[in-house]
Amino acid sequence: MFSMEFLTTSLIVVLVPGTGVIYTVSNGLFSGWKASVAAAIGCTAGILPHLSASILGLSAILHTSAILYQGIKYAGAVYLLYLAWNMWRETGSLTLDASGLKTGWWPIVKRGFLINILNPKLSIFFLAFLPLFVPPGTASPTVQMIFLSIMFMAMTLIIFVLYGIFANGVRKYVAHSPRLIGRLQRTFAATFAVLGVKLAMTDQ
Repeated sequence: MFSMEFLTTSLIVVLVPGTGVIYTVSNGLFSGWKASVAAAIGCTAGILPHLSASILGLSAILHTSAILYQGIKYAGAVYLLYLAWNMWRETGSLTLDASGLKTGWWPIVKRGFLINILNPKLSIFFLAFLPLFVPPGTASPTVQMIFLSIMFMAMTLIIFVLYGIFANGVRKYVAHSPRLIGRLQRTFAATFAVLGVKLAMTDQ
């Protein structure tokens, strides 16, 4: 049902740091492993609409509709800049949350979901990515693509959780350094801002 080539390619794609990884790591570092798991769940859930669109062929419409694509792209860029501004504004006031989920699971999951669902390039990526691993002559290509999608999402969730757990593991080294916490906040804020600008400026 799947090949080593698919697993290897998927692993590389998931491991490359992007907005989802940055978001998960920042939650693991500042709010603990529970928050990082919530972030990983949200980011993984945000992939589902793109995979569904690819399977149904809707991403082809997105690819050919410049207005729709640009609208979603700019919405995603604005949201990333919003996250960057909030994190930068809180610089110096944020402390490492020992309880891990002071605000609950849902807000963290929702932000992770929005981060990924507002990136239209994911739909186009999966439109080109999934068909590569569906062998010619497959009796049910749709079933095969669904299976590959589930595998990809499972791998994404596992890798993101591991990223978050690693970030949580180094929390103790920065817990007593407000200056370092502030620098990390500014770094994450700047990263989100750069990714938002990059998303807005890239062509389809």
